[in-house]
Amino acid sequence: MISCRPDAGEIKPGGETHCVLFTSFNLIMASLLRPCRIPRVCTRSYSTAPSASTRLNLPIDYKSTPLLHHNSSSLSNAYDLPGSSTSKSMNLYTAINAALRTALTKSNKVMLFGEDVAFGGVFRCSMDLQTEFGSERVFNTPLTEQGIVGFAIGAAAEGMKPVAEIQFADYVFPAFDQIVNEAAKFRYREGATGGNAGGLVIRMPCGAVGHGALYHSQSPEALFAHIPGLQVVMPRSPSQAKGLLLSAIFESNNPVVFMEPKVLYRAAVEHVPNEYYTIPLNKAEVIKPGNDVTIISYGQPLYLCSAAIAAAEKALGASVELIDLRTIYPWDRQTVLDSVKKTGRAIVVHESMINFGVGAEVAATIQDGAFLRLEAPVKRVAGWSTHTGLMYEKFILPDVASEYFPVIAEYTLLTCNRDI
Repeated sequence: MISCRPDAGEIKPGGETHCVLFTSFNLIMASLLRPCRIPRVCTRSYSTAPSASTRLNLPIDYKSTPLLHHNSSSLSNAYDLPGSSTSKSMNLYTAINAALRTALTKSNKVMLFGEDVAFGGVFRCSMDLQTEFGSERVFNTPLTEQGIVGFAIGAAAEGMKPVAEIQFADYVFPAFDQIVNEAAKFRYREGATGGNAGGLVIRMPCGAVGHGALYHSQSPEALFAHIPGLQVVMPRSPSQAKGLLLSAIFESNNPVVFMEPKVLYRAAVEHVPNEYYTIPLNKAEVIKPGNDVTIISYGQPLYLCSAAIAAAEKALGASVELIDLRTIYPWDRQTVLDSVKKTGRAIVVHESMINFGVGAEVAATIQDGAFLRLEAPVKRVAGWSTHTGLMYEKFILPDVASEYFPVIAEYTLLTCNRDI
């Protein structure tokens, strides 16, 4: 391990060159830098003042984003949420915990299990639930994802409502056979008996947090969205997570893959209704209306989209519509098509890899259903088609700038066409 930092007391304004020389010396000793390159390195500008481009990539301010209900009064007109309910401020993981507690209270058929679930789980989503509901309904399992899902399928076949937790979405692949060949096909195989695996929910934290690297950064929703018989859901906020999870447990006749963006577990905080409520699993939400460009996304990238839209509208006066798919499969085609027919332009944004991703399916559907209304080709902004190395994670994933400039380009073309 190369130490590339001098004593902390030496890192101060005006000391940037000293830090560069210190680091260069270590790199030379490790045969990673040639001495002849030191003058070039030391004469570069290393200003700490953010430029206009870097300001676009500052972390999202979750305390002020319009995508969250920062006070209870904003719930009164919220789409698909009970406006008259009392509410409590929650982050995403406490909202998941509240939904699970509500489900366990509502029905004795609900059971919760997975690796480390009994003590609360890695992200504390099941905290205190075993104490409240007992070890027969909330319990740990061995470290076998295939076994966890297989047990859940058997329980659902017997009429239970099992909520299985996969500790990270990256770990789900040993269970892929159980999910694809057993859970997804259960209703098809049962035929005239009417049996189904409804109530089976497979929860999994997904996505990148900036330091997850190869095995803690994946977002494999496109793999599951390819499979008939599954529903794939990804909430953007605490209030959405509670309502969508309760719908998955109590209202779906199909197994639900419920993907939770782990970067939002503690970052996204808002007021969540205390009462039992559900959100439809087949309906997208138009978060922000607009007339010039449509952006379609889901999960954490919606916050990046919102920041990019605010910057574009301030700079150009553009009017951008933002849609949250919420349910990735089966997705709400009609809401998306209606929006694109109005605006004539579409950008699809997701964190997972761009190749054969959700964006490709959405773009193809728009081409089929709204081709004559399009003013420009559909654009995709997504993660690179590569595995996520630790040092390069922030460069691989979409950010505010990567979403800002396509909006600028789309609106610039639009205004040029209007002038013609």
